[in-house]
Amino acid sequence: MEATRRCQPFDLRGLTTYELRDRPSKVFHTDLGQPTAPGVTLEDWFDSLPRQLAANSLRAVRDHLCRAHAGGHPIVAALGGHVIKTGCGPYLIDWIRRGLLHGIAMNGSAAIHDLELALVGKTSEDVASQLVDGRFGMARETADAFAVAAQAGSHEGRGLGWALGRFLADQECACPEASVLLAAYRAGIPATVHVALGTDIVHMHPHVSGAALGESSLIDFRLLCSVLSEMEQGVWLNLGSAVIMPEVFLKAVSVVRNFGYKLDGLVSVNFDKQSNYRSRVNVVERPVHEGIEIIGHHELLIPLLHASLASRLATTPQVHKEAA
Repeated sequence: MEATRRCQPFDLRGLTTYELRDRPSKVFHTDLGQPTAPGVTLEDWFDSLPRQLAANSLRAVRDHLCRAHAGGHPIVAALGGHVIKTGCGPYLIDWIRRGLLHGIAMNGSAAIHDLELALVGKTSEDVASQLVDGRFGMARETADAFAVAAQAGSHEGRGLGWALGRFLADQECACPEASVLLAAYRAGIPATVHVALGTDIVHMHPHVSGAALGESSLIDFRLLCSVLSEMEQGVWLNLGSAVIMPEVFLKAVSVVRNFGYKLDGLVSVNFDKQSNYRSRVNVVERPVHEGIEIIGHHELLIPLLHASLASRLATTPQVHKEAA
């Protein structure tokens, strides 16, 4: 056998070097976070965060929302169920009341949690314990509401989101102030619900019509296309939906571009607990002028964004699109 060749240490003499001050770098002392003193304003605290990574992205989202609002460009929030479950509905409701949001779109689970919170003040059952004896998803009032709303939204041609909002407006709800759907209905802005048949608890109930659900939800898709057709220079917020709303958004983008509408300058934002393929590719990368993704807990990120935006808007006058 041949003897194994023995490697010799590399001779580093003659190595080419350069001055540290001349080297391109990605982090500068001006990027460092700055501790704040007690009593500073929220905007000062927000701007004291490091000029790096997610902190830069969060400031960019705030600034895009301020820009769109000041210019009268639409801002639409698309929701997954976890956003409602983690208690973030009131921040969206406040944006609706302030005229910041021009539309709400949500999947079926978000609509269910929103409806239950309004009706009885609680939502989100213990799936594991309820599943053992087949009691999971068998709440009567939730199914009744969807059965009625689906029929009304279909027959009146107004869609499922509008019909759920009207249903809640007609009820003696325990906590009406907790409902995003009801807030949108009262404000007169579009609220759409995008159902994937077989995925929600109400689909298990025999009196909930698949035909009515499908028709009313398809009306909502077409309504969302109408909303999206006016979103040039606007902002699309995908909050906590990993599959349904990213897919709906992609198809709606294709529809409105097929009809010749421009979406120049449209900015999309994805907030979620983890990065997912569809929300990253279908929302942030493929269809828009600029996409921003921030990963973290909804119950922290959305209140932070809300507070920062409120602080910035308090000192920034709005310029309406008609007057621009």
